[in-house]
Amino acid sequence: MTNQSTESVLTTFIREIWNEGDFSNLQSLVADPYEILGDPGDPWNGQAIDHETFGLRVAYTRNAFPDIYFDVRETVAESERIAVRWLMSGTHLGDLPQLPATRKAFAIEGMTFYYFRDGRICGHRQAFDQLGFLSQIGRLALTPLLTTSVKQRIL
Repeated sequence: MTNQSTESVLTTFIREIWNEGDFSNLQSLVADPYEILGDPGDPWNGQAIDHETFGLRVAYTRNAFPDIYFDVRETVAESERIAVRWLMSGTHLGDLPQLPATRKAFAIEGMTFYYFRDGRICGHRQAFDQLGFLSQIGRLALTPLLTTSVKQRIL
């Protein structure tokens, strides 16, 4: 598969499935099974899931963040994988386990490696700014690591 083909599949996948919540092309875009190789915080982390479960996974996320939007900022494609740097934005309107809805907006950066098999996305590894997310929705107060008093003692 060419880099252009994998990038086209990925662009459609992000636009239709994640940004629009449209699952009509899920089977042509996503392999079965789909492996979540590394995605801390994802309830399906470390699992190989079928199309039905993949749809439930996206619905779970979109329920908590109905206006979720991924803005792809950069991609690097190599044969059967693509690295993506993105900005995810949305509003926390639905409850998650141990994280009731805050009704606050957020915008965080992250990166995902997507893997391809037979022209479809077959898995991913992902990292994103979890602390920034929790801070923006008001669930974690971030303070500078070096306060003024600590800086004075160091210097």
